[in-house]
Amino acid sequence: MTAQDEILLVDEIVAKARAAQADYEAHGSQELYDKAALAAAWAIMEPERNRQMAELAVQTTGIGNVADKITKNHRKTLGLMRDLQEARTFGVVREDPEKGITEIARPIGVIGAVVPSTNPVATPANNIINALKGGNAIILSPSPKGVPSCEALLGHIHDEFDKIGLNHDLVQMLPPPGSKAKTQRLLEASDLVIVTGSQDNVRRAYTSGTPAIGVGAGNVTVIVDETADLAAAAEKIAASKTFDNATSCSSENALVVVDAIYDDFIAEIARQGGALIPEERASEVTDRLWVDGKLNRQVMAQDADVMLGALDMADKVPQGTRFLLVETMGIGPGHPLSGEKLSRIAAIYRARDFDDAAEIASRVLEHQGAGHSIGLHSADDARARRLGETVPTCRVIVNQAHCFATGGSFNNGMPFSLSMGCGSWGGNSIDDNLHWKHFIQTTKIVREIPPVEPTVEDIFGTYFAQTRG
Repeated sequence: MTAQDEILLVDEIVAKARAAQADYEAHGSQELYDKAALAAAWAIMEPERNRQMAELAVQTTGIGNVADKITKNHRKTLGLMRDLQEARTFGVVREDPEKGITEIARPIGVIGAVVPSTNPVATPANNIINALKGGNAIILSPSPKGVPSCEALLGHIHDEFDKIGLNHDLVQMLPPPGSKAKTQRLLEASDLVIVTGSQDNVRRAYTSGTPAIGVGAGNVTVIVDETADLAAAAEKIAASKTFDNATSCSSENALVVVDAIYDDFIAEIARQGGALIPEERASEVTDRLWVDGKLNRQVMAQDADVMLGALDMADKVPQGTRFLLVETMGIGPGHPLSGEKLSRIAAIYRARDFDDAAEIASRVLEHQGAGHSIGLHSADDARARRLGETVPTCRVIVNQAHCFATGGSFNNGMPFSLSMGCGSWGGNSIDDNLHWKHFIQTTKIVREIPPVEPTVEDIFGTYFAQTRG
């Protein structure tokens, strides 16, 4: 198939999506949009389907593990549906008589969504549910290894659509094999583009001429200070670092631990199955973690035993080791440990005190992961405020397992999402978690009201008094 044929094929898919969306909107109601979202959610949450798709995802992508993907598919979708339950996305959503404004929710149209292989079921499901809740149609562009999972998800969604009389063309995907030409045309032909994953795709989305929401790279850095509950911190870090074999962009990639409690923290980490690799032995990990400058797929997002075998570390760490902490002080392009590792491996930095820890964490994020998130294990809440005011980050996650908390959790107030905006620091157009409000737009009816016009003295009086002697 020529590039021109691929473009025509994408145009046909977009045309079908446009026709389906126009009909969906013409017959729209909050009840219909809610029902469509519920149908898509049950397509992934029904236990047997969930298990089958988790197994397929691991089988075809070769990363993550089945049990955790089942948990992720269930909890991320359940949390999203909790967030959506009371959300109003149809008709009048706000009346402000004092200002004479009536706000009406409107669909965006056809959403183009580029989704990664790290979460080939949960991420597209999240995008689909949000799109349907807002009255949109959506077309997915999965990664090559994510195609089978995406096809299975869409099949289950279409089965649910048949139960409620919805058009299959509301939810489609680009047919395999994937190509840059197909994805590029989808970016250009959609009404809004959502991109999670490759930073190359994010940049292409932002230059496509279509309104775009892309999310930045993760490289989560977590500070553990001298006031922290070390046992709780180690338990949470271990749970987060090992979940789904660290496929999440919110998995800890660097720990910065203050000197006063460093040894005690390492002891707690050891109890959680973490093995420390001293700096003088770091090359034993890095030489095998990166091959020809690329992450080794035999290590990336693998179970602990597979990872240790590929690193030739199985006999060099304690039995039962679940993850590795590699000591380093290097930061920047010449120090790959300071970047994202997408594996059960984290760098660990030793800081003199909290001030030094904050400076190290900032440097790591400025190298990679700016805007995404930083973690803090501390009993001093003022330190969280300080990080929020000084570090290039959109989220400060306090005393929580990072990968569970950043994208929304039942015990914090963040929206459930698998895509985290990173603001200007990460080159993104949003600084919050991607959620339903990004999938609608609004029309304002503006009425005349009694004038609210101040005098010059009302505005400048205090300033004049201070500057006019």
